[in-house]
Amino acid sequence: MHPAWYHVENEADIPSPALLFYRSRIEHNLQLMIKIAGAANRLRPHVKTHKTAEIMAMQIRLGITQFKASTIAEAEMCAAVGATDVLLAMPCVGINAHRLAELAVKFPETQFSSIADAEETIRFLASAAQQHNVTLGVFIEIDCGMARTGIVPSDEAAMLAHVIKDTPRLQFRGIHAYDGHIHDESLDVRRERCDAAFGPVHQFRCRLQGEGIIVKEFVAGGTPTFGIHAAHADRTLSPGTTVLWDFGYGDKYPADLPFQTAAVLLTRVVSKPGKNRITLDLGHKSVAPENPHPRVRFEELPDAVALMQSEEHLVLETDRAHEFTIGQALHGIPRHVCPTVSMHGEAYVIEGGRTTERWPITARNRLITV
Repeated sequence: MHPAWYHVENEADIPSPALLFYRSRIEHNLQLMIKIAGAANRLRPHVKTHKTAEIMAMQIRLGITQFKASTIAEAEMCAAVGATDVLLAMPCVGINAHRLAELAVKFPETQFSSIADAEETIRFLASAAQQHNVTLGVFIEIDCGMARTGIVPSDEAAMLAHVIKDTPRLQFRGIHAYDGHIHDESLDVRRERCDAAFGPVHQFRCRLQGEGIIVKEFVAGGTPTFGIHAAHADRTLSPGTTVLWDFGYGDKYPADLPFQTAAVLLTRVVSKPGKNRITLDLGHKSVAPENPHPRVRFEELPDAVALMQSEEHLVLETDRAHEFTIGQALHGIPRHVCPTVSMHGEAYVIEGGRTTERWPITARNRLITV
């Protein structure tokens, strides 16, 4: 009988709780991303999921050279690994605009861009670019229905695009539109909602080009709509969760997004405080706590019920409690992998059923050098 895919021969050497990365599964996911996109140069993957320089290096070796980030630290990691083009998909205000400009000084071979949905944001970016004598790219942030950031396609939005284009030291790069509100389980419903949301965005793009503004790039969507946007050749694709995957998306999209779980949480039984209870060393310092339970699903105990979770403990109820001994390891898949990764300083890399090395979660911190 072959061991389970998550089995680690030398897991006794790994202190718990720990984050495990399965290299062959990451490689599978990267190849599948390129296959869905049709070409590596259509991808601008979001690095917020893994925040790991070694995974970025794997992507670059496959021909993926442009990336999307959420923080200055993530943008710096991208440049340090060799990304040629980095989009910071977060409005840069206050000192963060100057930090982005400092990155442009420190990494002259990398083109840095940010997003803007208001004149105030444009002024922050322009002031920083002018003070540091660099050119920063700017994508206009279009609200396609999520209402988190962005401006709806309108006369005001067109005016902002002209302001960006005419501002010294800023370069108008294109349109960024994120549809994080579209995550229906049904592919047909997702496609219908996505097409309806992006119809006005496409029209806005045509309007800008008719007014003499060159829209060099149209960055569209996230993970749930990845395959839908891939069918439109004029769009750059920026999925993130696809690299590591989790059961939150895995349960919803097994047919059209058949990625493999590549990140696992190693935990151990530390107590058996009742007949049908086991307590694990997997508190909400180790797995993203923003969702209701189950926040993590255990391969050995998929039907276990979470009774309580504190900073360092997770108490499970299961009729199989008698099968588990104190010190025994369990392997859990998080519901939401992106914030879970950021709770760990490093990941243990699993190759051929053994842990071979450790990768630091490079951009876990908010600041690297700039």
